[in-house]
Amino acid sequence: MALQEDFEKQGMWLFKHRGSISFIILIFGLLVFVWTESHPENYWVKSEGVNEFYVWFCLLISLAGLVIRSFTVGYTPANTSGRNTKTQLADKLNTTGIYSVVRHPLYLGNFFMWLGPVLMTGHFWFVAVVCLFYWVYYERIMFSEEQFLRRKFGETYTSWAEKVPAFIPLLHGYVKSDLPFSWKKVLKKEKNGLAAVFFIFCLLDVAGALIRKDNHLNYFLFGGAVLTFLLYLILKFLKYRTNILNEEGR
Repeated sequence: MALQEDFEKQGMWLFKHRGSISFIILIFGLLVFVWTESHPENYWVKSEGVNEFYVWFCLLISLAGLVIRSFTVGYTPANTSGRNTKTQLADKLNTTGIYSVVRHPLYLGNFFMWLGPVLMTGHFWFVAVVCLFYWVYYERIMFSEEQFLRRKFGETYTSWAEKVPAFIPLLHGYVKSDLPFSWKKVLKKEKNGLAAVFFIFCLLDVAGALIRKDNHLNYFLFGGAVLTFLLYLILKFLKYRTNILNEEGR
């Protein structure tokens, strides 16, 4: 099998199983974090005050990734830029909005969302390994996705792809989207990500407190985890039991 077909096949498999793979990375990261908390002398953040600032820094990185995803999803039409896992889906080629400066903004957002918890482990080697894995992992998925789009949209896709970088955004050339921003679509599609961010950070905070055998919990993270979980349940109900979050063409 030629490398082109091999990469596409790998990308399709990774696309279908990316949820399970992300869970495995989370478990491995939690183990590294537990080891770090058990051996604080190896942690690159030494001062307690600096450590508190570092937690907020990591959380902001993850939330920045969520903002990128939300900005992307909020301007896209239906059946594009989704969370589908069974197969690639694109009724239309997105070329305006954030897609006018980067071809894979959702994967860029995912990177920052994962980078926050990874930085919390406090080990440069682990950050480097995860970044390398992310590069190889999503490179295959992006290759598979682009093969699908090239076959479906032909020259329209190739002419757009020649001008717009895959992962590192341009600093110019932004083209305003034809669609208005849809908060309903963001709430419907990105509720999982918001709840996941606060759950992961809260989990790390609780794990650290248990290992240190102290009661010093970050109540903002705990409260954020509870509130975003409740919001997730409410939005889940509204999505499947009502039409409140539905918009024609979105």
